[in-house]
Amino acid sequence: MKRFAALGFAIALGGLPAQAQKPTAPVRKPGAQAQKPGVDAHLSRGIELMQKQLLDEAAGEFEKAITARPEDPRAHFQYARCLLALGRNDEARQQFERVQKLAGPSPYLTYYFGRLDLMSNDYASAIKQLGAVAENPPFPDTAFHLGVAYISAGDVENGIKWLERAVKLMPDDYRVHYRLARAYSTAGREQEATREYALYTKFLNEHKNTETEVRACTDALRTQAFSAAHEVCQRIYDPNDPEKLTLLGQVYGDAGAFEYALTPLERAAQLDPKSYEIWHDLGLTYYRLKRYKEARGPLQKAVTLRPEAYGSVLLLGSTLYLLGDDEAAIPVLEHAVRLKPDDAQTAAVLQQLRAEQGKKK
Repeated sequence: MKRFAALGFAIALGGLPAQAQKPTAPVRKPGAQAQKPGVDAHLSRGIELMQKQLLDEAAGEFEKAITARPEDPRAHFQYARCLLALGRNDEARQQFERVQKLAGPSPYLTYYFGRLDLMSNDYASAIKQLGAVAENPPFPDTAFHLGVAYISAGDVENGIKWLERAVKLMPDDYRVHYRLARAYSTAGREQEATREYALYTKFLNEHKNTETEVRACTDALRTQAFSAAHEVCQRIYDPNDPEKLTLLGQVYGDAGAFEYALTPLERAAQLDPKSYEIWHDLGLTYYRLKRYKEARGPLQKAVTLRPEAYGSVLLLGSTLYLLGDDEAAIPVLEHAVRLKPDDAQTAAVLQQLRAEQGKKK
């Protein structure tokens, strides 16, 4: 009980992955001055805003990061990605070129240059760039974009080759089936085109059905007992689809049905152990249930995958604090303060823990 009473930065976190709500802003003591946010804080905030699709605001944060440290390639890279999402492609290219000048070439930059070439209809350059990284792709959709580039350049044979590979990498992506169906049709392979069009329709309808089922589940959780709503929500449950499982866990969490959220999230973690969002949501769910020992592992994995995710870092620090593991909590909270130096409550708890550790020595 002592730890619960002493927790000056208790967290009231929301349900969406990587979009955890922050602790309520503290009242600043008279005369106190907030520290100026550093590069890491701006990057963390910008990435969070991008996840919320607040792209203009995110761009502002990345611009501040660049102003604070003009030679930091991370700031230019994130800004470039944001500009690309905003459709400001020429500016995005300039930022990616800046990253290459600062940090040297990388498969990620080659991928983005290829994407930009494709969008600017420079198919020969797109094929060269994407082809250079296609055998060991930095992103799963590399083969898809390379196939589209070949098709756009009139090379249907190679386009089909890469789209067939893309289907293997992204078998439930209706976009890939649609492009491959069109390519087969162009090549006169109508039987295969018919098959791919059927798969395109199937996966597109599944996507739409998922949205309908989510609405039905949300309504049921709001108007019925959780036990009754569970039957409606199970329509979303697919033991082989980590995206649907994660979505179901989030819907349960938003409704406060935390016990019901555990099963789909645990299964999702088994299927996709490299997903930050899944580990964050699973740790958050255990935290909400006050099962802090079980929350610790998933949150540590989430922070390992995304060390710049402030919500996860702070949640892990809170968990360790509540478990009484001050030695482990201190470096995590130090990292949280670096990400958000104006969080006075977390800084105060960190100072308290350091003082307590100093007395023990």
